[in-house]
Amino acid sequence: MNGGRGLFAIYCLPLMFTGIIEDVGRVDRWEMRGGAGVLTLKTSLPLKEIGVGSSIAVNGACLTVVKRSKGCFTVDVSPETLERTNFRDLRPRDPVNLERPLRLSDRLGGHWVTGHVDGVGITERIDRRGEFTFFQFTVPQPFQRRLVPKGSISVDGISLTINECHKPSFSVAAIPFTLRRTNLRSRRVGDRVNIETDIIGKYVQRLLPGAA
Repeated sequence: MNGGRGLFAIYCLPLMFTGIIEDVGRVDRWEMRGGAGVLTLKTSLPLKEIGVGSSIAVNGACLTVVKRSKGCFTVDVSPETLERTNFRDLRPRDPVNLERPLRLSDRLGGHWVTGHVDGVGITERIDRRGEFTFFQFTVPQPFQRRLVPKGSISVDGISLTINECHKPSFSVAAIPFTLRRTNLRSRRVGDRVNIETDIIGKYVQRLLPGAA
């Protein structure tokens, strides 16, 4: 009986990501259709391992692959995703962060990322200090309470550690490896980024008396 319950728990694990970016793809085509969109991306990921119907995180948003072609895949973007993400800003050749879902056998190198973006933040400041690059992002008020120094956060799908919090903003430091392997290297002041706060913080906030 105990073994059965254990297997049931494993099979019921939700789809998760780690925030460790596997590839920086490029926008091939971005087509708006009414209040939704169809996005085709170029990638170096092994498409034989990404079947139609598979999930993939695109700039931190979990989307479903609906079509594959040589070196490209296509996803549908719902009105809800358009509302909560920076996808409306995308243009052909723009870099996007890509990550496949976590497998049960994988190590968790970043933190638990659900692929459900909370909203967009604004890049307020970029400072290069020696080998490190510091980014400051302003975020909407509803999820400022979930930001804590040394806590985890996903920015465009990248697992980062918060350095400092000064409402309404927070800062992170990117090492050279992170800049090379993500679209952070192309970010400029004023750019909008997808933000997903730590899922543990969401549950804690929900359980607190008087929390929204």
